[in-house]
Amino acid sequence: MSTADGSTPDRSTAPGPAAPLVLVTGATGYIGGRVIPELLRAGLRVRAMARHADRLDGRSWRDDVEVVEADVMDAATLADALDGVDVAYYLIHAMGCGKGFADHDRTGVQNFADVAARSGVRRIVYLGGIHPEGEELSAHMASRKEVGDVLLAGEVPAVVLRAAVILGSGSASFEVMSHLAERLPVMIAPRWVHNRIQPIAVRDVLHYLVGAARLEGAPNRTFDVGGPDVLTYAGLLRAYARVAGLRPRRIQAVPVLTPRLASHWIGLVTPVPTGIARPLVESLIHDSVAAESDLRGLIADPEGGLTGVDRAISLALTRIHELDVSTAWHSAAPAGAPSAPLPEDPQWAGGIVRGDERSRRVAASPEILWAVVEGIGGANGWYSWRLGWVARGLMDRIVGGPGLRRGRRHPQRLSVGDALDWWRVERIEPGRLLRLRAEMRVPGEAWLELRVEAEANGGSRLHQRAIYHPRGLLGDAYWWAVWPFHGIVFGGMQRNIARAAEGATTSAPTARPRTSRRPDQESTS
Repeated sequence: MSTADGSTPDRSTAPGPAAPLVLVTGATGYIGGRVIPELLRAGLRVRAMARHADRLDGRSWRDDVEVVEADVMDAATLADALDGVDVAYYLIHAMGCGKGFADHDRTGVQNFADVAARSGVRRIVYLGGIHPEGEELSAHMASRKEVGDVLLAGEVPAVVLRAAVILGSGSASFEVMSHLAERLPVMIAPRWVHNRIQPIAVRDVLHYLVGAARLEGAPNRTFDVGGPDVLTYAGLLRAYARVAGLRPRRIQAVPVLTPRLASHWIGLVTPVPTGIARPLVESLIHDSVAAESDLRGLIADPEGGLTGVDRAISLALTRIHELDVSTAWHSAAPAGAPSAPLPEDPQWAGGIVRGDERSRRVAASPEILWAVVEGIGGANGWYSWRLGWVARGLMDRIVGGPGLRRGRRHPQRLSVGDALDWWRVERIEPGRLLRLRAEMRVPGEAWLELRVEAEANGGSRLHQRAIYHPRGLLGDAYWWAVWPFHGIVFGGMQRNIARAAEGATTSAPTARPRTSRRPDQESTS
């Protein structure tokens, strides 16, 4: 029997106590969340590291791994995380966290390398990007190279894998490519669209990452990894259009679009915000082709061979159409985002806390009402003044925020840590509570909380609470500037959620018990 991606399912081997222990940092991220089930399949014991353990709740592999809370910016938290670890995966990047990203990357990796050495770790595996030698690199590419250099210079031998564009459902590179190809039949593009690139399917990246844990000896070097096809970025866009059944795309290159301008344009027309788009764009201003393929002599190719561009795109589209995207580029909260959760008492800050609270009886069962609440956002919208939400989302995109285009990973189900348009799920109690934390650009910290209660007569009650902790005078000015619209936005939201629940028929989606796939059922495309 084959899986949806055409591969043969590979049953997990329950790791025994003597199996090597591997630590995966960045477990909430795109690659980290996907490599964990692959490591479990390979019979390895896995410890998943995250700044907040609850953001791993709901993952299908959660019960099969040990979870530890630690932060590479705080070296004191790393000792327990690295204790007894044989191989450590360093899968952390500070993309999108502002001007201090290079210092953030440098401090984090140095802390990790130092504690790993003291803990007796045998190997560190890192995934970076292919870059040309002897040429001036962009700030982001230079930082990724520096991370690899720090690891290679440390006491623990490091295997540094370098990849170009990664093709897979939910990857930032795939999102940019798909939205450009889908929305723009005619493109005015920078001249670097004619640079050569060597994309690699995410399933092949995972294959090499898992294989790196069991390399013999103690190699301390970089390895370039790439797929079987070398083409231009323009050729990649045309390949997407061909596989997706679109008309051929016309692409005209011009010399006037700088990486900065191009990243702002991508930030407006795709779900990927400018802060993430810019390092992606900057990785394309040079040729990105593997300089060697030495790793293929040490790790056997995947069964069936490396995945070509057309098949990688087809596999990713299948996952998207089947709503089976296991992780996405926005899986991890952006570096620098607030990390402290909202306590039950909003006066925790010791300062002013603004709020808008509403409660409404709903003539629908709690199950029906919860299904509407959990399905909020994304293609379903926010049950409120659409023009106001769209305008605010566009403003957020212009200043580099996520806006509304991130959507949601699944149309009905949410888990802690999921991105939801410009919000992130901070807490969820299925059937009862959904708390969202704002990641939009705002001078303060904001939450939206929706709570469902059963009533004695068989109906339910919807409690809605918006909370805002302003930062300084600008934060207060922002609150009072938008306050006149609260009745339209929040009042309309509550009314329309109630109407949607009351108008639902018996065939409408209801809250169903969640089932978790075992690690051997995870997607790798």
